[in-house]
Amino acid sequence: MSLEKILSIGGKPGLFRLITQTRSGFVAESLLDGKKVTVGMRGNVSILSEIAVYTLEEELPLAAVFQKIKDKENGAKTSIGHKSSKLDLEEYFFEVLPNYDEDRVYPSDIKKVIQWYNILHDNGINDFSSDKEPEEPVASEEEE
Repeated sequence: MSLEKILSIGGKPGLFRLITQTRSGFVAESLLDGKKVTVGMRGNVSILSEIAVYTLEEELPLAAVFQKIKDKENGAKTSIGHKSSKLDLEEYFFEVLPNYDEDRVYPSDIKKVIQWYNILHDNGINDFSSDKEPEEPVASEEEE
């Protein structure tokens, strides 16, 4: 499964798999506990394939960052937890992505990336090599 069907929903922990779209939003399934949730079009939703990490040169797609973590960990989960100290998180991320922009990538962002990678790993989603161009986000306020 690609990252185009994986969502982060504002205010809800973890990641979600897009199941279907409805007239008023969509239905998603939690990758943490398998519970289904419905989200309206006004919900704060991000598709993982649309997210990028700032580097000093460019914005690197999240899939490429996940691939770098996978390469560093030889396909295993991260050697550091997302609840580790700020300094440990920054050191780990610097090993994965030495040119990330420290002024625009916050420790909270690093925590999310590590947590999301581990959730995807636990769910057997580990093919991050995607050459597709990003699509428009699923939820937008213009569609009402």
